[in-house]
Amino acid sequence: MELHKAPAAQVGMLIRKPVAEVYEAFIDPAITSKFWFTHGSARLDSGRAIEWEWRMYDFKSPVAVRELVKDQKILVGWGEPATTVEWTFKPMLDGTATFVAIRNFDFQGDAGQQVKAAVDSTDGFALVLAGAKAWLEQGITLGLIGDRHPAGVPSA
Repeated sequence: MELHKAPAAQVGMLIRKPVAEVYEAFIDPAITSKFWFTHGSARLDSGRAIEWEWRMYDFKSPVAVRELVKDQKILVGWGEPATTVEWTFKPMLDGTATFVAIRNFDFQGDAGQQVKAAVDSTDGFALVLAGAKAWLEQGITLGLIGDRHPAGVPSA
């Protein structure tokens, strides 16, 4: 397989909450753990070594904050080897809603490995946004990430 452009995961979702509230949900692990990972070692902050954890999978991942623009953008290096993840936040509907876009790129490996990583990441971040929407709009924890790969079900 030959790639003419590096693959990237791209997802987006309208969340019917003000941008400051949605941005904070991705900065503060006490909120993010309601819809994505089970534990974050600290709030996202420039220059701070952070680790995200999914205890149901016995998995941890390092996070390096590269850029934070309050209520507008989060840019991190995530994983080993690190890929780049960018969240952008756009106020909508007279400030009562926010469009969140997530882009994950800089995948490593050969063309096939990069494409698979981009597809898997698209799947995962789509679930993250759906879970964030449910939590922020309705206060419901859907458990999407934990239920995506339950024990006893072979991986695809």
